[in-house]
Amino acid sequence: MKAILTITLFFLPLIILAQTTYHVGPDKAFDSIGAVPWEFLVAGDSVIIHWRAQPYREKWVMARQGTESQPIVVHGVSNESNELPVIDAIDATTRPLLNFWNEGRGVIKIGGSNTPDQTPEYIVIENLKILNGRDDYTFTGRDGLTAYNKNCAAVFIESGNHITIRNCELFNCGNGLFASSASEEILVEGCYIHGNGNAGSIYEHNNYTEAKNITFQYNRFGPLCEDCLGNNLKDRSAGTLIRYNWIEGGNRQLDLVNADGTDLYLLPEYAETWVYGNILIEPDGAGNSQIVHYGGDGGSTDTYRKGTLYFYNNTVVSTRSGNTTLFRCSTNDETVDCRNNIVYVTESGNRLAISNSDGTINLTHNWMKEGWRDSHSSLNGTINDDGTTVSTASPGFVDEAGKDFSLLQDSHCRNSATDIPSGGSLGYEYVKHQQYQIRQVNAPLDIGAYGYVDVTTKVPVVSAGNDKLSEEIVIYPNPAQNVLNIRNIEAYSELKILSLIGQVLYHERIKSRHEIQIDISRLPAGIFYIKLNAEEKRAVNVFVK
Repeated sequence: MKAILTITLFFLPLIILAQTTYHVGPDKAFDSIGAVPWEFLVAGDSVIIHWRAQPYREKWVMARQGTESQPIVVHGVSNESNELPVIDAIDATTRPLLNFWNEGRGVIKIGGSNTPDQTPEYIVIENLKILNGRDDYTFTGRDGLTAYNKNCAAVFIESGNHITIRNCELFNCGNGLFASSASEEILVEGCYIHGNGNAGSIYEHNNYTEAKNITFQYNRFGPLCEDCLGNNLKDRSAGTLIRYNWIEGGNRQLDLVNADGTDLYLLPEYAETWVYGNILIEPDGAGNSQIVHYGGDGGSTDTYRKGTLYFYNNTVVSTRSGNTTLFRCSTNDETVDCRNNIVYVTESGNRLAISNSDGTINLTHNWMKEGWRDSHSSLNGTINDDGTTVSTASPGFVDEAGKDFSLLQDSHCRNSATDIPSGGSLGYEYVKHQQYQIRQVNAPLDIGAYGYVDVTTKVPVVSAGNDKLSEEIVIYPNPAQNVLNIRNIEAYSELKILSLIGQVLYHERIKSRHEIQIDISRLPAGIFYIKLNAEEKRAVNVFVK
């Protein structure tokens, strides 16, 4: 049946008049970020920060409320070379009318403010490069010249609901991203988070989060700064979902531990952690030899996770010259469902151990070299191996040296997996870098983060950041389920929605509209193009349903 789309327009003058787009940059209405009235933003407002040769040496707080259909969006516009606008913490200033505490904890801070004083909701920050939040540097704030905290984050979420950080680069700060336990429904996607931490310290990380329901997808986590001892992705959240990411280096790639002095451990979501479709890379000599830590890291074990880590269809690559350990469970109350993973060490198979000591680890349909061991020390927990492990000399990567971990046609990982866990999904796969594509599903499933793709089959690659496709068009939510909003379309006169093969599914003439809302509930799941046309310009974007 041909899909029929309907478009719903809102003719509510008071709401439309309240929505404002603030353009910041050279030859724009605002020449500085501090000129934007952050304390008065309302649902539907956009702050568009345009690239310029000099960085914006400014910092600010966001403590206003959008809505699900009308979020408040901060959107960076790159130059022709795809360079993002730079927010530099060194010598940064803040709009005098803003008044907030913990100024030294973040370059961009969300929540925790006197002026404005709302708990932020439905906030989107995308397409910005945010850097240099370190205690070596200073800023001018409400107390004058002030040094940053050692644990300053590029983005610090002190409180807030439905916060999205998309296609941002978070670099050279104490923490890259920090979210406190007063944050809920956090989405981190398409970001490049690297070079953070403090030399000689185990307490700062590329990511350090403790939230209620947090999703990481399509991100590239690179190594921390030189001599930094923190973890790459450290998380204490309830409802943690980590999928389709590239995570390379760190003391551990994943440190999934207990809620720290909060009641998050009482939530039912705390008992399940989902990790799938990721590429986890352990370089030689990089910190701890353990890839994943699951459970807790201090205090009473009463608050440890004591649930199930669903770890499936990941590709783990270790080039360590010594031992590698896949899991460290903190107690025997933690369980790991480990299935359909490639766990590859470049050394001999006996250099790989499944467990540090504790916990119950259930193995099924993984690829590992022959000779792998239960543990490199004494095993205090249980490893249940159902005998379905695939062991060959090599997993059959397309280009191991070039870090292309997709599968060759003759790979023994093809058609060798079992079903994914009940309640799980596996619809996409990571594309270097910060992109994703639909996973080609074969029957039976392939082992690892990548499904085999015939070279004659064209798989559409989607950027997680809208700006790589068009400059100022904002689409949300993306992925979308029933309703799609398209913002900043005043300059266009025609809108089309097309399938990947070019079939026009919707066509509408638009005139002088800031934003439209489209009902997509009858579209099938998949990837779709949006094309916007005017007499002398054209914009293309992509959304996923």
